[in-house]
Amino acid sequence: MGIQGMMSYVGEHKQFFVDLQLRNTKVIIDGNNLYHRLYFDASLDIRHGGDYDSFTNITHKFFETLTLCDIRPYVVLDGGSDVSDKKFATLKERAQEKIQLAFSISRGGAGSVLPLLIREVFKQILTRLQVPFVQSFSEADRDIVSLANHWNCPVLTFDSDFCIFDLKAGYCPLNYFQWRNICTYEESQDCYIPAKCFSLERFCKHFGNMSKTLLPLFAVMSGNDYINLPAMEMFFSKVRLPVGSYGNKFKKHIRIQGLLNWLSRFADPAEAIENVLKYLRQHEKEETRQFLWASMEEYEPSNVNLEDFFQNGRYESEEAKKQELPLWILSAFAKGLLAPFISDVLVLRRAILHAQVENIQRPSSHVTALSIRQVIYGLLLNTSESSFYTSARKHPISSTPALCEFDRFQKELRKSFVSAASFSGNFALTTLNEVPLADRLQLLLDTLEVTASVLEAVPGQLQLPVAVTCFWIRYSEPKVKLQHMKALLLGMVFGELHKILENPGIPAYNSDQNLKHKLSW
Repeated sequence: MGIQGMMSYVGEHKQFFVDLQLRNTKVIIDGNNLYHRLYFDASLDIRHGGDYDSFTNITHKFFETLTLCDIRPYVVLDGGSDVSDKKFATLKERAQEKIQLAFSISRGGAGSVLPLLIREVFKQILTRLQVPFVQSFSEADRDIVSLANHWNCPVLTFDSDFCIFDLKAGYCPLNYFQWRNICTYEESQDCYIPAKCFSLERFCKHFGNMSKTLLPLFAVMSGNDYINLPAMEMFFSKVRLPVGSYGNKFKKHIRIQGLLNWLSRFADPAEAIENVLKYLRQHEKEETRQFLWASMEEYEPSNVNLEDFFQNGRYESEEAKKQELPLWILSAFAKGLLAPFISDVLVLRRAILHAQVENIQRPSSHVTALSIRQVIYGLLLNTSESSFYTSARKHPISSTPALCEFDRFQKELRKSFVSAASFSGNFALTTLNEVPLADRLQLLLDTLEVTASVLEAVPGQLQLPVAVTCFWIRYSEPKVKLQHMKALLLGMVFGELHKILENPGIPAYNSDQNLKHKLSW
């Protein structure tokens, strides 16, 4: 979600904010916003696959600063796409934009595209630092609002929709959260972080004590990520919005101010909606009325009890329950053990693959791992019981379920249909977590086309990286060269040395850290 131009608009009005000295409090953090800001604000590498080491250091410093100020963070991450799929058009537009940005970056131009594994690295850091986090079933905004209001603590994000939500303790935009500028009280030497908190009361007062209940309607009419209603353009073309004395040149800002001034005339959304409908054609009125009321519900707090998750590990969502997914899937998803695309595959039978900076003239790098994804799709879609495992790469399957994938083809986003691999009854989705470890291991080895004997001489903690490397060498396009192998091996060796230096008391080789151990969760 997000209202275009809203953050820059409120940023021009300092009177909308209250100065805070944050310490000794809980804070709910929008995880997706945070890792984006930490990476891009530090101007880390985006041209050569990412700088995960520097990102790790910066993220460590961020949470260490919170600890110094006795700020207790709870991170909430977005999950998969909304089950209604109403944001699908926006997701495709964003995917296409990222392909264009990646192309620009590859040619030395401007742009911001996150490295592919930043989200996974971020979750690893949270786990290592023991920072509590949860992954919502779909978008996290409403879950964040519910938890923040329940605990009466501020929200840390950079999402313009939080200018609309009625938050008891307010919303601190990340760009005003001066975590690098930690301060101390002279009398007590206690540390605090200077911040600014967006005040909904001040915002509404600026527009003649406008009712807070009108703000969701403002967001819907302005057009957020979900809303694209042609009838609204008819309204804007006919109505005369009272802009007032506003000299900014930005058209988006002028519309924002004009619409807020116009809405402030009305007592509640019902009165405002009826006045909107006066400007529309007769046949558009009823559909638009229903659409506006339904869309405003997106700004209501959710019924998900995240406190129960953080205290007892239970995540219950009505939206998730309706999908009738196995409890072990829902639990693993909430704990961040499964990626959001898993939810999209299960619920929407679709996957949008992330663009990255690469040679745009060559096929997408995701093509190399197609057969691995087909195995994942087969497991998730609970396919037929014809055989233990059929390699989709060697033997194309026509009888298995097809899934829609969106991936880069040169500079365009292209849709294709991908068949899922086929398994025996042992791999039914409902009992997948109960499959014997030996069978899971064999499936993994078959998928990567590696035999157990190849890995016998490999230290346990390196068996999976070596197996993946074997697969990569076999199917990489262009073909792997000696310098690629040297770089990869150097990275593995450096990683092991880093572990030894960080934890000198722990043996470098741990025979228990083998593939079976990794699969046991």
